[in-house]
Amino acid sequence: MAPTIYVILILQQSNTFNMVEVVSSRVDEDTRKKMKRLRHVNWSEVMRQAIIKKIEEETRREIDPLEVKEAVRLMDQVRRPHEDYDGVEEIRKWRDKRK
Repeated sequence: MAPTIYVILILQQSNTFNMVEVVSSRVDEDTRKKMKRLRHVNWSEVMRQAIIKKIEEETRREIDPLEVKEAVRLMDQVRRPHEDYDGVEEIRKWRDKRK
């Protein structure tokens, strides 16, 4: 069975106090041996930064439904046909200019 590594994460909740949470993770025996050989590495900090980075990535992916609705409305507004515009004619004009 793989050894358990306990990591202490320090999360700043406000300017007045810090809250400490303990998170455990399992790694295989070979990985643990390699980690022990690299004693100079602060594995808690490595994991803490990896978790923070993942949270930031996932947070950026969150989509606000109101923003999506507004984007759709704007796209529909731009896409509406104009009476004095003929797309085929415009494409032909630009293709002829290239010749």
